[in-house]
Amino acid sequence: MSDKSNKTIDIVHAGLARRHRKERWFRRMGVAALSVGILFLLFLFVTIFGNGWSAFQHAQVRLQIELSTSVLGSPETTSNDELRRADYGRLIRDALLDYFPEVDSRRERRAVSGLVSSGAVYQLRDMVVSRPQLIGEVIDVWLVADDEVDMLVKGYIDRTLDESERRISNEELGWIDKLVADGRLDLRLNRTFLVSGDSRDPEMAGILGAATGSLLALVVTMVLAFPIGVAAAVYLEEFAPRSRLTDLIEVNINNLAAVPSIVFGLLGLAVLINFVGMPRSAPVVGGVVLALMTLPTIIIASRASLQSVPPSIREAALGMGASRTQAVTHHVLPLAMPGVLTGAILGMARALGETAPLLMIGMVAFVVDIPGGFSDPSTALPVQIFLWADSPERAFVEKTSAAIMVLLVFLLLMNLLAVYLRRKFERRW
Repeated sequence: MSDKSNKTIDIVHAGLARRHRKERWFRRMGVAALSVGILFLLFLFVTIFGNGWSAFQHAQVRLQIELSTSVLGSPETTSNDELRRADYGRLIRDALLDYFPEVDSRRERRAVSGLVSSGAVYQLRDMVVSRPQLIGEVIDVWLVADDEVDMLVKGYIDRTLDESERRISNEELGWIDKLVADGRLDLRLNRTFLVSGDSRDPEMAGILGAATGSLLALVVTMVLAFPIGVAAAVYLEEFAPRSRLTDLIEVNINNLAAVPSIVFGLLGLAVLINFVGMPRSAPVVGGVVLALMTLPTIIIASRASLQSVPPSIREAALGMGASRTQAVTHHVLPLAMPGVLTGAILGMARALGETAPLLMIGMVAFVVDIPGGFSDPSTALPVQIFLWADSPERAFVEKTSAAIMVLLVFLLLMNLLAVYLRRKFERRW
């Protein structure tokens, strides 16, 4: 008898040991999978931040510029329109030639003028227009350098290569070294990237236009999708009778949540632009398309939040004499609102990162001006990233990574807001 019991115990112990080994193996595989995922995520972030942080600085040249009255006119008699039409490029060229007196040939003059960005003309113009009392004085002003100079200062151009293999000549290297040695060429905060719209010149390209377009489109999306989505969820969950029709509606809502976003872009192109005649490449059209795409997500999240409210809340309200509508609007919906807001914010975060539907409605256009309204031509942050990633200039590589960083910051803030609202207003039953 004892031999049989001992054999049984040995079999049990062997089975337990085998199960424990499998459990340990499974746990190790889970830890390994998690570690690999974290490593890939770290690699992604390190790559993006490594390429993009330098875009927040740009090489600038400090020049002594004489705001000559012969070019700008007298500040007492010259109007703002005349100041805007003045030849500021001549003032910058004269300052550079005064600093490099050895430059005499036409080719050298053109090359030394290329050390400063073409956008520096507008930078100097805006300064003079805002402060016309400077006319007639000699001022020290920091102007944006050309993108090739910026790439050299940041170390992206190998100066040890043969002259034929790099975009900057030995002559230009000598001029740049002189500026650096005299403290007239340095990396400074790139305000242009933060306060300007898009540009063909990498050194003058900024994200404010795209960020404004994304914000305007999200406002339209929120105004349309949130009330309609919550109202649809409340009706389906609290008032709609159970029938084949409501079942069909629920199935289609779940299916719409999985439809590729480009399909909504095609819908917007066919209906909103071609049939209704809404303006192309406008935030209002992008907002409507993103609202259609976000609506199923908000409905599903809102229904799940309504289902999480205990039935006793409804029964207590009805027992106190409240109508069905009063019970829902005064008790059930306020208690479900944290989950509703969380779902809406996550849906908006998804809409913020969408590119395909906006490409279909024309928001891929090159737009320099910052949009001032919902119907103005505009682009969006994801589309701006797409455009810059397709540009051949090396300077646009860091601009692309920097724009991705800005987009990730917006997405992170929206997700943190959703977590905060859920934890602050969540009720545990």
